[in-house]
Amino acid sequence: MRVPRPRTPARSRPRSLAGQLFAMQVVLVAAVVAGCAVFTYLSARSQARDAATHQARATTQAVADSPSVHEAIRSPDPSARLQPYAERVRRDTGVTFVTIMDTDRTRWTHPDKRRIGERFVGHIGPALKGRIFDETYTGTLGPSVRVVTPVREAGPGGRIVGLVSAGIAVDTIGKRVSDQLTVLLAVAGGALALGGLGTYVINARLRRHTHGMNAAELSRMHDYHHATLHAVREGLLMLDGQRRVALVNDGARELLGLSGQGELVGREVAGLGLPKQLTGALLASEPRVDEVHLTGQRVVVVNTSPVDGGERRGTVVTLRDHTELQALTGELDSVRGFTEALRSQAHEAANRLHTVVSLIELGRVEEAVHFATEELELAQALTDQVVTAVGEPVLAALLLGKAAQANERGVELALTPDSHVDDVAGLPARELVTVLGNLIDNAVEAASSVPQPRPFLRGPRVTVTIQRTPAPELLIKVADNGPGLPPGAGDTLFERGWSTKPGGGIGLALVRQTARRHGGDVTASQRPDGGAEFIVRLPLPGEGT
Repeated sequence: MRVPRPRTPARSRPRSLAGQLFAMQVVLVAAVVAGCAVFTYLSARSQARDAATHQARATTQAVADSPSVHEAIRSPDPSARLQPYAERVRRDTGVTFVTIMDTDRTRWTHPDKRRIGERFVGHIGPALKGRIFDETYTGTLGPSVRVVTPVREAGPGGRIVGLVSAGIAVDTIGKRVSDQLTVLLAVAGGALALGGLGTYVINARLRRHTHGMNAAELSRMHDYHHATLHAVREGLLMLDGQRRVALVNDGARELLGLSGQGELVGREVAGLGLPKQLTGALLASEPRVDEVHLTGQRVVVVNTSPVDGGERRGTVVTLRDHTELQALTGELDSVRGFTEALRSQAHEAANRLHTVVSLIELGRVEEAVHFATEELELAQALTDQVVTAVGEPVLAALLLGKAAQANERGVELALTPDSHVDDVAGLPARELVTVLGNLIDNAVEAASSVPQPRPFLRGPRVTVTIQRTPAPELLIKVADNGPGLPPGAGDTLFERGWSTKPGGGIGLALVRQTARRHGGDVTASQRPDGGAEFIVRLPLPGEGT
């Protein structure tokens, strides 16, 4: 027979944060209401006794000062006149008893007529000395709060001729307190119910915002959230409704070049020193999708998403490093250019070969040899010039490929005779491709845009100078005979989006960024004979001046 395994009791999930706060608030509200109720009850008891004492004191003083009482005391039978008067005062004032007596304690009045003539039960010593006093005493009518007042003859220093005592039974005071306690309990119950309802509403809202999680889960989620934000390589930047930094992770600091600026939370975006176009994208009210921007050292892809909830609450910004991808894209463009150049060269070679074959078939061998030799010498001359002047293979291949591309567009690409560089150690070839490739592409574009050759020029032409200066630094100079620089262009040439072509460009901005990243810079100027000239100076690392 199979014995069933005992079930392991399921671990109960800790109460949610909202539930814990609700329980704590209910207990707190109940404790406060109960404390207030007890305090009010004790205060009411004390106030009820004080009120009873005051009421009795006022009654005794009024009776003691009454002229009719003085006349009755001097009469042969004081009780006959004082008893009706005392009962009337007792009913009108609401006290339990009013007793008027002789100085020897003999009662002249009492609510129970059978007690008239008997001795008063209680203390009268202070009253015989002329003082009004109060006490709680148990007499013939039970425990009561009473006041005893002397009755003096008229005139200063009058003789004490009698005493008046008025009191309120403790049971009567207790009934008054009980009536107040009923009202107090009703108010306390209403306050407790109202406090509980308000607490429930607040905690229901809190439960929605915390998704029913308890304090430990919220703390753990915060730790995970914080660790995740700083672990991812992508940059994350959150801005509040006042366009200040609310959160920034390590990736965003690095991509934006803000690692050394200390605490960023709370600072305005406009005061971070970012490029103008990038600052505009971060502060834009509309979403931005996959926009490419340049910082001091990197190319970043920016995506922004405003957080709206009836009003502007802020913006979430994600940043991706596009520097390596941009460099790879440049290399890919170079390879594509080489491919197009090879295709063009293959096409041209086929045409020349057909021409040579045709000349041979026509029996004109000498012309065929001369034609083939001339074309070969032209191609070999350019190759020899580039290979001799430029010792860096990547740059040499780039120049040859760009020369073929330029030739296909009808532009002559030439390397100046003073060009010579054997070693560019310390400068990545990829960065040099970015600089030289973008400058040549722009120059070829400008030169080819001239409708026809000017009379004093040979036609569309681009000249390239690459040399190592004594500084030591690498000097790259690219000039063209195109239309030249736009009037007033100035430093805006190197800003992201500037271009003479529709849609904007990023090439010159990348050239300046790359140059500055290696401690150099780029300048542009108008040539005296027409066209533009760009000069890049890159310090060679690891070599002194």
